[in-house]
Amino acid sequence: MYFGMFDPTIIILIPAIIFTFYAQSRVNSAYNKYATVRNRRGITGAQAARRILDSNGLTAVHIEVTNRRLSDHYDPRKRIMRLSPQVFNDASIASVSIAAHEAGHAIQHAKSYTPLKVRNLMAPLVSIVSNLAWPILIVGLMIISAGNAFQGNMIFNIGIICYASAVLFQAITLPVEFNASNRAIQQMNELDIIYIEETASAKKVLSAAALTYVAALAASIATLLRILALRGRR
Repeated sequence: MYFGMFDPTIIILIPAIIFTFYAQSRVNSAYNKYATVRNRRGITGAQAARRILDSNGLTAVHIEVTNRRLSDHYDPRKRIMRLSPQVFNDASIASVSIAAHEAGHAIQHAKSYTPLKVRNLMAPLVSIVSNLAWPILIVGLMIISAGNAFQGNMIFNIGIICYASAVLFQAITLPVEFNASNRAIQQMNELDIIYIEETASAKKVLSAAALTYVAALAASIATLLRILALRGRR
């Protein structure tokens, strides 16, 4: 049985790894560039988020500051939007774009956007089974290696199902993120948060961020293919 770095099936992961590095470099490049470009209306990320939320009847959604860079997210359970210090305080193209994206998630939640509902329902279970996937897979491989292929493959198959649930979760995340970005652009234009000429720059920030989710899905699929290639190996 091959394992770890000596397993030739690791080649399956190489394209996804390269794509992941590319996506991360795109995010860093876009953010670093547009974090230094002040939006012409001088609106901070916090002000942009508040304007979008209030305009959509979401006055009960609170905005808080986190203490980590690019840790921005919307918590649907507590109805709180958390923005990193730079996004909260800065009046850059990057800040208002990211804040508007998170406001887009709040709008999705308020309107019961189906993919978001499915993702939120799946999240607790997926967080558990995805953590169990690798221990189960390793146990299965060890039993197969010990000569009990039937029992080992049964356990290994359970691990595959656990990991596949995480891949499905990643797939459902894509439309959620793309839709939030589309809502962000629409809201920023309709509420005059940015000028029309600044829309292309905002799209570059959000497109780069969305690419990381595509890369995450690609990496998950590649890993699942590798797991399938390992099935039954001795």
